[in-house]
Amino acid sequence: MSGRVYPKRKVEYIARMKELLSTYTKVFVVNATHVGSKQFQDIRLALRGAGVVLMGKNTVMRKVIKALGDDSPFASILPLIVGNIGLVFVKDNMSECRDIIANFVVPAPARAGVVANADVIVPKGPTGCDPSQTTYFQTMEIPTKISRGQIEMTSDIHLVHKGDRVTAGQADLLQKLSIRPFTYGLAITQVFDNGALYDVEVLSIDDNVVMSAFCFHARDVAAVGHALNRPNTASVMHSVRYAFKTILSVVCNEGFTSKFDEAADVLGYLADPSAFVAAAPAAAEDAGGAAAEPEHVEEEADADDIVMNLGGDDDDDAW
Repeated sequence: MSGRVYPKRKVEYIARMKELLSTYTKVFVVNATHVGSKQFQDIRLALRGAGVVLMGKNTVMRKVIKALGDDSPFASILPLIVGNIGLVFVKDNMSECRDIIANFVVPAPARAGVVANADVIVPKGPTGCDPSQTTYFQTMEIPTKISRGQIEMTSDIHLVHKGDRVTAGQADLLQKLSIRPFTYGLAITQVFDNGALYDVEVLSIDDNVVMSAFCFHARDVAAVGHALNRPNTASVMHSVRYAFKTILSVVCNEGFTSKFDEAADVLGYLADPSAFVAAAPAAAEDAGGAAAEPEHVEEEADADDIVMNLGGDDDDDAW
């Protein structure tokens, strides 16, 4: 830093932060507003071996990062160090550390002047307040009635909107009703990974999400290619399947002599449907003992209907 002499405690903090910055490449930028010392202690113990929590003065943190130079990957964190901000250095598994931090969230009462981090809806029902406090609820414009010797709210009230500051009257009402509407913990605002900054929701993207999105859009590409008659990698499988069904419908026509091996089962069924009906009970008997005779045998399908189903466009379930 310059030639300035720092107190011993600050010198140790600067050395500790430099060590962490040189050791770790993954960092959570966290907001520690309303987080108590006991919460910090519990989080530090739970993260032991997986991550390190570093809190300190913003000016000192910024000076340490600036000392690394403008070309340092950590320079992108500088604009985020505003307010009650801390850094959580992650050793390896970022999703695991995120889940550990999320476990240490505690309920808290509403205080006047605090910015609400969630919507607060007071449910209808008995309040436990005696009828002499009716004027209080009327002042808050809350519809009430007297029931069984106490005040009862007749409808749900959206008392506080997320992002708004809690007023003194709202805080007093929530305290009177013994409602602790907010929860506080280390809130991860940004994720730093090897020089890249992104939102914490990105950590929820796993292989299943990626494959699901890929398959969904691959299906759209295949559908467009099929509709425009422009084959592509995604649509060729469906084109081959459709062509096979078309050829199969042709060879199954009465009087058509050409055939191929893959059509043998369908042609065999058309030649003698009763053989396939008899084969089903026999297979069931071999698998699990004697099978009861079916009470009702459906009417055999007409050959022309089978041809239509095999070759029709509307029956293709791939689209």
